[in-house]
Amino acid sequence: MINDSELILNADGSIYHLNLLPEDIADTILFVGDPDRVGEVSRYFDSIEITKGRREFITHTGTLRNKKISVISTGIGTDNIDIVMNELDALANIDFNTKSLKSDLKSLTIIRIGTSGSIQGNLQIGTLLASEYAIGFDALMQYYVKPYTSDEEDLKREIDSQFNSLSFKPYVGKASSVLLEKIAKDLPKGITMTAPGFYAPQGRMLRSKNVYPDLIRTANSFSWNSRKITNLEMETAGIYALSNMFGHHAISINAILASRVKEEFAEKPAEIVDQAIRFVLDRL
Repeated sequence: MINDSELILNADGSIYHLNLLPEDIADTILFVGDPDRVGEVSRYFDSIEITKGRREFITHTGTLRNKKISVISTGIGTDNIDIVMNELDALANIDFNTKSLKSDLKSLTIIRIGTSGSIQGNLQIGTLLASEYAIGFDALMQYYVKPYTSDEEDLKREIDSQFNSLSFKPYVGKASSVLLEKIAKDLPKGITMTAPGFYAPQGRMLRSKNVYPDLIRTANSFSWNSRKITNLEMETAGIYALSNMFGHHAISINAILASRVKEEFAEKPAEIVDQAIRFVLDRL
């Protein structure tokens, strides 16, 4: 039995942060960062049955072509991903009446539709990119015991070698092979760098000085098994690592809105994001 202080429920029986009951979520869940983007996704549903939210966590659950789908805003960063992933897994795999694990554990399908910036000159603004692997430059997975596959271990060793000036150890995660084939088989793929912030952790300096001023240059030149670090964002590595740990399937589809190499930003970002939304919904 899980203690009340570990699995915290609200007065109505919903889980603490997401404010959801187990029956409120689908087995297929779309992640968006911006709460306002939830409605931009669910407007394409054939029907919407659930609209709930608290803080930055907004959920719409409905149907599309007779398939039940949820879309949830995670907010920004892997700290929020930690909350969302743990609470979704609890909704799927813990009996809230007995506060014990269910005998048959469920595997969720999680698809992130997010925005990102490229760090490779040949990755154009407007591209939809699938993250085959993600590298976490945040501290989230220092708190979890997670087994690594052999290729993840190999990638991690190469990161430690090529980013040898860091005072911390990045972690890695891999996309679901099932979803890479189903959702992203004809998309360009890359290694995504997940940062714990938008400014210094992504190499930006306004009035600050960066401890790692060569971070983007090092990431740009990184190579592993003919793969490059292609883009920067703030959630994917946490999603992959926790999904793999829990036994869920996850993939991140990145709408490239900026080029850090060319110092450019999309003129019509909303159109690129809408393209990504419609692409993913068509593949479900």
